[in-house]
Amino acid sequence: MSTIQRRASQDRHPKTGLQIWAINGVHVTDLDVSSRKPRAQVSLRQKVATWRSLSGRSRRPQDLDQPYLAVLLVTTAMACLAAMAVIVRHLTQSGLDSQVALFWRNVFCVIWLLPLLAVRGRTLVVTARPRLYVIRVALSFVSMSAFFYALSRIPVGKATAISFLSPIFGTVFAILLLGEVVRARRWVALMIGFFGAMIMLVPSRELGNVSSINASGAGEMAALISAMCVGLIGPLVKQLTSEDDSDRIVFITSLMMTPLSLIPALFTWSWPSGNQWLMPVLLGLFAVLGHMALVRGYSVAQASLVMTFKFSRVPFAVGLAYLFFGETIAMQTWIGALLIFAAGLYIARREATERS
Repeated sequence: MSTIQRRASQDRHPKTGLQIWAINGVHVTDLDVSSRKPRAQVSLRQKVATWRSLSGRSRRPQDLDQPYLAVLLVTTAMACLAAMAVIVRHLTQSGLDSQVALFWRNVFCVIWLLPLLAVRGRTLVVTARPRLYVIRVALSFVSMSAFFYALSRIPVGKATAISFLSPIFGTVFAILLLGEVVRARRWVALMIGFFGAMIMLVPSRELGNVSSINASGAGEMAALISAMCVGLIGPLVKQLTSEDDSDRIVFITSLMMTPLSLIPALFTWSWPSGNQWLMPVLLGLFAVLGHMALVRGYSVAQASLVMTFKFSRVPFAVGLAYLFFGETIAMQTWIGALLIFAAGLYIARREATERS
């Protein structure tokens, strides 16, 4: 008796009486075993396809029609990313440098992803696009370094709101670097987005003291640099996802960024105190969970729907910052954020319409 036959279930077809079992949704009978048709090979390919679909690499049209699941995933992702920003704010306000916080974030991201490495083995780290990863990691490092620095200087809500400029910067870079043709309505959306940015960049008294006003210029500029880098990362991620799934992308990126982020951290190095160690652990956990949930949100709904609920990150960030630090943001920041979000949402919807 063959190995496959020994593993067969005791179920039998009601009419033919043949043994039946399922391999990844493919029903196999003992006639298939005796004739040795290549059914088992098909099921293996289906297993690989199933894993990739769950990790966000391949999406069938029918997979993009689960709006309620997408809303749940994206909202969860935004809550995780807002919590991550609040943790960074707490660490930097309690004496840990922003670059040291970034290093520990990367370390614990890799640690939290080790179980995935145990499951997938070498397939999680082998890629055919190493050069793209080098560029992506360099841009991600600049973006995250700038964003962590911004969180040490300006309120969490304001830094988060400025980050919504990234799709607008992405469109500008597509025009300048790729020669993309943009029609009048998208130009209007771009101008509205940058007008919202100008509103937010006006110094305000969000933290209620003059020193914070003097420091806000550097923090806001750092948040702008971060958004610009994220806008550049977008096209690279699209190229990477044509070859690699999202789990591989985040693992390789975190793995490569860990030693890179150690270099600037050494110049301002300090060990977390005893009661601070939990924060870096949670920082890595929320970063991994936020990324995974967001990628899977994109895999079950259209990008325009996902973009709509990404704005929930702002009220999450503002609410958590008020709860833990008593921070508030000025009305002008809310107005600017809404203008930026509206412009970015319109651009996302237009791109989706043009692709369809």
